Amino acid sequence: MSIEVLNLSHSYKIGTPFEHKVLHDVSFSIADGQFVGLIGPTRSGKTTLAQYLNALYIPRKGKVLIDGENTADRRADLVTIRHRVGYVFQNPEYQLFAPTVGEDIAFGPTNQNLPREEIDKLVKNAMEMVGLDYETFKTRDIFALSGGQKRRAAIAGVLACRPKVLVLDDITAGLDPRGREEIMDVVKSLHQQQNITILFISNSMDDVALLAERLLVMDNGKIIMDGPTREVFARTEELRAIGLELPEVSIIVDRLRSAGFQLPAGILTVDEAISEIAAFLKDKEAREQWS
Repeated sequence: MSIEVLNLSHSYKIGTPFEHKVLHDVSFSIADGQFVGLIGPTRSGKTTLAQYLNALYIPRKGKVLIDGENTADRRADLVTIRHRVGYVFQNPEYQLFAPTVGEDIAFGPTNQNLPREEIDKLVKNAMEMVGLDYETFKTRDIFALSGGQKRRAAIAGVLACRPKVLVLDDITAGLDPRGREEIMDVVKSLHQQQNITILFISNSMDDVALLAERLLVMDNGKIIMDGPTREVFARTEELRAIGLELPEVSIIVDRLRSAGFQLPAGILTVDEAISEIAAFLKDKEAREQWS
C-alpha cells in the first residue's frame, strides 16, 4: 500500500500570537513494501508528520494520499485508513489499558464488529508475530509485563487490525539491551516475513542503520535528505551540522581509518566492520610476509 505526501504544512495555535509552523511544504512518497527510517533532531517535526499518515491529523495545507485516497476528502473512510496504517506511539505502553494482554489486543478487532472466533484468531496471530505465546500471555495482567513485553503487546494490538503499513514512533527508546534487541527482531520479522510497509521513527542512528533501507532526514519541519541509508550516512558533515551523529560502529571505523586502517567508507553494522577489519589485517599480514 502506497503513501504519498504532497506539499504538507502544519502549524500549532493557528490565529494566536503563539502560532508556530512545524511542517513546511513537505513532500515524499513511500512505496508498498519499503522499510523507511525517519530521523532528525528533537522538535524537527517527525512525530507531527507521522500522525498525518494515520489520519490523526487531517491536512489544511497539502495532501496525504493513502493508496490514492485523500485523507482530507469528506468521503474518506478514516476508520478504515487508521486500520490500514497502524500507528504505535512513543512510549507505546501508554496505549495499553485493558486488564489482560488478550483483552487489550482484542480491542481493535472487537470494534470492527467481527465474530468472536475471528477476533480470537486475529489476537493469536498478532501475539505470535511479536513473540508472545498465546496460551502463556493471553490472560496475564498487562501491567505485570516487562517493558519490552508491553511494547510487543502494543504492537500486537495494532497488528490485530491487519494493517498494511506500520508507523513506529521511537519504540525502542528507554529499553534495556535485551528488550531493544527483541523489539528490533520483531520489527525486522514483520517487514521480511509479513511484507508490512514500515516507517520507523528513531533517535537511535544504530537502530535505523540496522533496519532501514531508506532514510528521510528532517530538520526544522522540512525533509532535507532522502535516499538509501548508506548514502545518507555518508553525508557525515551535513548530519553533524543538524546535531545528528553516525551509528557508533561507523564512528569507530572512521577512527580506525584515521589511524591507518584501509577500510571502506559507509560501514554501518558490527558484522560489516568485523569482516572488513579481518580482511584488512589478513591482507596486511600477507604483504608483510612478502616484503
